[in-house]
Amino acid sequence: MNNKNNKSDIKKFLIKLAAVTFAIIIIINVTYNLIFADKLENINKILMLNDKENIELAKDKIRLEIKKGLSKDKILDEEDKILIYKMYLKIKEEFKGIEVK
Repeated sequence: MNNKNNKSDIKKFLIKLAAVTFAIIIIINVTYNLIFADKLENINKILMLNDKENIELAKDKIRLEIKKGLSKDKILDEEDKILIYKMYLKIKEEFKGIEVK
């Protein structure tokens, strides 16, 4: 009788182990697809910029974003304007020290 209970317990344990393992695999797969797949796809596109087709896609994307930006009333936020202006002043100051020959 004890041997029968032992086999039954082992069978239940293996079924539970298989179910938990299957659940973990599904959770990992869903997490990967939701979080990392899109980001890895974008990184892969960036790394593949040596192909002519991918270069053309990147150019088209940049052009589209520039057109979107130009159609807006304000392109930059106030904070961005201040940062760019400060950088401009710093570059202008550095150029004063250059002798033109």
